[in-house]
Amino acid sequence: MTRTATIARTTKETDLRVVLDLDGQGNATADTGIPFFDHMLQQLGKHAGFDLEVTCKGDLQIDGHHTVEDCGIAFGEALDRALGDKTGIRRFASIVVPLDEAAVEVALDLAGRSFVVYEIDVPAETINGFDTGLLEDFVRAFAQAAEATVHLRLRSGRSPHHVCEATFKALANALGEACALTGRGGVPSTKGAL
Repeated sequence: MTRTATIARTTKETDLRVVLDLDGQGNATADTGIPFFDHMLQQLGKHAGFDLEVTCKGDLQIDGHHTVEDCGIAFGEALDRALGDKTGIRRFASIVVPLDEAAVEVALDLAGRSFVVYEIDVPAETINGFDTGLLEDFVRAFAQAAEATVHLRLRSGRSPHHVCEATFKALANALGEACALTGRGGVPSTKGAL
């Protein structure tokens, strides 16, 4: 069973491609035209243990919103497609990830229900092209497309860079754990389907 997906998405605002292998080695590349966002996507693949390739040409002359949101949608669609019927996955995961003074908690469920609790009060700043307000837009777009329930809470943090990076690393670690194959058969639900 291969757990891979390729998503190509073209709109008037973005032209992007996401290639995902859930059973990869954490090799991640990103080219979105937003250097800090590229770094965060690389963290996402690396710390989830996914092979991830993201390329996007967006309308950055307007701002980064369409690029970040559409990458979230495409990554979520790729994850959902790569998981298939979700047979044998762990399904649930949670973690707290520290980065210096910042600590972010993520808990998630890959149950097929989209819901987000977002309690990350990141200071407004632009970090190498990335508006920190777009962090929430990425998470919400991803969760909707992946049909995932995601709870995110900032336990502590001052630096916008550290808060954003701890958030991506926490999301990555939780996704890697939730997507892990347990060795048990069947779908992890009493309903018999997710």
